[in-house]
Amino acid sequence: MIIDILLFIAGLAFLIKGADYFVSGGAGLAARFGVSPGTIGLTVIAFGTSLPEFVVSLNALAEGSSGIALGNIIGSNIANIALVLALCAVVAPAILSCKGCLRKDPIVSDYLMMIAATVIFLVFAFFSPLGIPAGVVFLAAFAVIIYHQWKKGKTDSEKIEAHGNLDYIYIAGGIAGVVIGSRILLISATSIAQTFGISDYVIGISMVAVGTSLPELATSLVAVVRGQHGISIGNILGSNIFNLLFVLGVGSLVTQVPVPDYSQVLVMAGFSAAAILLFTKSKAATRAFGFVLLALYAVYIYLAFTAI
Repeated sequence: MIIDILLFIAGLAFLIKGADYFVSGGAGLAARFGVSPGTIGLTVIAFGTSLPEFVVSLNALAEGSSGIALGNIIGSNIANIALVLALCAVVAPAILSCKGCLRKDPIVSDYLMMIAATVIFLVFAFFSPLGIPAGVVFLAAFAVIIYHQWKKGKTDSEKIEAHGNLDYIYIAGGIAGVVIGSRILLISATSIAQTFGISDYVIGISMVAVGTSLPELATSLVAVVRGQHGISIGNILGSNIFNLLFVLGVGSLVTQVPVPDYSQVLVMAGFSAAAILLFTKSKAATRAFGFVLLALYAVYIYLAFTAI
């Protein structure tokens, strides 16, 4: 038990420091190549912070545990919205408050792309299982979104400092830190939970899903503290797109992925749609809706525990 607690602390340290380097490197790349911080967040950093979902899900599919793979992705996407994005809204509501027309806000544009990815997944999930046709469509849609992001070019809303070739080292070291840290944190937390007799099912839908979302949480909150808001929000939205279209796209090409509980898919879609409430012209309203999403997520986890 003491060892697990020490590992938990060590994992948290790796996670936070790794996220710090990761954000620094990603921001530097944005400045160096003239790409907007939001685009870097939605692509490079989102890829890195989604590595735990990618590794966990593909390993589960390879072992024939498609339920764990799909559950991890759905649970992680819910956590990204109702936990990570909601916390960002509570801590720094200004990053989500729209100054003008919703349709012209770049963050809202990224959000709508995430909604598009969610709708594509909803359609194919309804005709379970996900197979090669779904995989091809998912990966094609993913390629279109990435191409669109990189074509958007540079925005000057955030002043970013480049670090030369050190940015690549920061990115690589940051990825290693967040992945290793989240893994250590997840293993130790799971061990602590099992010590207290919490079931594997509850651990899977709560701790595994939240655990694989820890890189997004750490990276986004660090970016908020550093004032790099485009990276923070782009990372969250990009991670959800990456999970649905790339991870499941690759997985569906490898093996059929059945959708055992479509209601959970609808819950994920509901949380994703509800996030639009965060994009307001009022910081107070954004913060209030952030608290609402956090409360709804707590209710979701509570119902999962009581449904055993």
